Amino acid sequence: MAVLLSTDPAAMEDWRAALLAEDPGLDIRMFPDAGDPAAVEAAVVWTSHDMAELRRYPNLRLVVSMGAGVDHLLRPPGPPPGVPVARLKDARLTQGMTEWVLLNVLRFHRQDLEYRALQAARRWEELPAPDTASRRVGILGLGELGGAAAAALAALGFPVMGWSRSPKDRPGVERFHGPEGFDAMLRRADILVCLLPLTPETRGILDRRALGLLPHGAFLLNAARGGHVVQDDLLAALDGGRIAAAALDVFEPEPLPPDHPFWSHPRVVMTPHAASITIPSSAAPQVVENLRRARSGRPPLNLVDFGAGY
Repeated sequence: MAVLLSTDPAAMEDWRAALLAEDPGLDIRMFPDAGDPAAVEAAVVWTSHDMAELRRYPNLRLVVSMGAGVDHLLRPPGPPPGVPVARLKDARLTQGMTEWVLLNVLRFHRQDLEYRALQAARRWEELPAPDTASRRVGILGLGELGGAAAAALAALGFPVMGWSRSPKDRPGVERFHGPEGFDAMLRRADILVCLLPLTPETRGILDRRALGLLPHGAFLLNAARGGHVVQDDLLAALDGGRIAAAALDVFEPEPLPPDHPFWSHPRVVMTPHAASITIPSSAAPQVVENLRRARSGRPPLNLVDFGAGY
């Protein structure tokens, strides 16, 4: 089985080495050097790969996305019809996202922006101590990433709420679902964390109306996809004080243009889509297992449900 590998050129060799460490017999073709298209039976790709290009391979049996998100696969024309697509559910990927969420929840909760401003002004001033037990954190999305973040925040003593499209059982989390549950949770969320999949239904979900439901002076974290946030509405909410500050890891477009207001906004903390980066050595066993399943005609692990959008 020839496997097409396509990702950022800087990461290509690491992925190749990790996959070969799991299965030295793999025939790996590093895009764009695919060789004979008829020999390629699986493609392991990331967001930069053009889905239309995959139609060149008549014997393609499997597409593997190198991350948890699959919105890039949903862009027209999408993967070749009838070819199963798998995404990653990797413990290291989940841990990385949990770390990013904890970092930024604690950054805002412990008034880090204010203390950094005081340091820059050389002012020795103690701010009122925050109360963890009264700082309500709401998480949009209670899947693999959202559930892990919710559990970590609850372990620190935060009251944690979670919203999902349909009901989900998450011990220790006050759960909401559906349109009414969305509004109800936002009205109570002092810190809102977005970890939703990007679908037509969730695109632009954090708009002026939604941001206006949050308590005055709430904080926003978005490490899902840039398309969830209406950027002009967020800037207006920040400038008007409705949102006290935002931690953003994802944007539309990416990279963010150098003249975008987020770069210099004093109440925006940015990372370059780096909240949780797939580590090839950790993800390779799952990828190779799915290649073996494809060889034997079995369904892959973590099959993407294109009807649901994730």
